[in-house]
Amino acid sequence: MNQQMADKIKNPRRSSVEGDTPNPVDVYVGQKVRSRRNLIGITQESLAEAAGITFQQVQKYEKGRNRLSASRLYQFSRVLEVPVSYFFEGFSASDFQVGIQGGFAENEQEAYSADTPDDKPDYKNILDCKETIDLIRSYYAIEDEKLRKDFLKMLKQMSKNFKASD
Repeated sequence: MNQQMADKIKNPRRSSVEGDTPNPVDVYVGQKVRSRRNLIGITQESLAEAAGITFQQVQKYEKGRNRLSASRLYQFSRVLEVPVSYFFEGFSASDFQVGIQGGFAENEQEAYSADTPDDKPDYKNILDCKETIDLIRSYYAIEDEKLRKDFLKMLKQMSKNFKASD
């Protein structure tokens, strides 16, 4: 078999959908791992040690370059103190985007997609932003509950006033 033909045949067990690009599911799950790890203040090294792997492996999982097995995902859910379902919350992509072949057709046609041009674009998950994590940590560092709630009221009011001035 020549290389061109081998390149056209997709191995369904690979993590990528097309070529060397990571599968969108693996990228999303990796982002959720990184987001949660950062939110609770665990380093890649600490997560790796708790899971019995190298921090380089954690990096690959977080970038979506390596697919997380069910047992590793369960292990991470325990260490990061979230249910396994947390890693998939908010994920949406068409079957075609994640490499699932639609229908029973034997030819090379694309699967039907209900996506329309009117669909809103995917925005970066706000919990992935360092600024958001810093804000949450600072907020919960305020030990006085009343003061913390007053601060939240003030932020909400400032946001309303800012929107009203636009």
